Amino acid sequence: MFSTATASRSSNPFANVYRQIGTETGVSGASPHKLVAMLFDGYMDAVARARGAMRAGDVQAKGRAIGHAVRIVEEGLRASLDMQAGGNLARDLNDLYGYLTMRLTLANVRNDEAGLDEAQALMQPLREAWMSIADKAEAATGGAARR
Repeated sequence: MFSTATASRSSNPFANVYRQIGTETGVSGASPHKLVAMLFDGYMDAVARARGAMRAGDVQAKGRAIGHAVRIVEEGLRASLDMQAGGNLARDLNDLYGYLTMRLTLANVRNDEAGLDEAQALMQPLREAWMSIADKAEAATGGAARR
């Protein structure tokens, strides 16, 4: 959902419109499991874009990409936690998401690629675990999980 080539964003306005429509369509037809998977993918893409911008010395693109990753964590993943029903797992994820937000912010301020590496490495096992339950989620939702 969030991954697209940066170069094409500014060079073809029609491609931007198509991407926007495709994103909205993907979200509107997605199961809850797929929506979270899209957040994980978008997070990984944003951190990768931040790394590329950091290496290129593009401060604005780095800031936008890190800001995007932080918004995914805070407004998507962290905000969707059910702290009442989620018990210890929800509390642990809340703590992890808070740490990731802090680590990404410091990586931005300090131009620290190791911070991006850590933030990506911490999220990767969660992403893999989430993807591994796709078949179960699909079965539970009657096939809607893979749309």
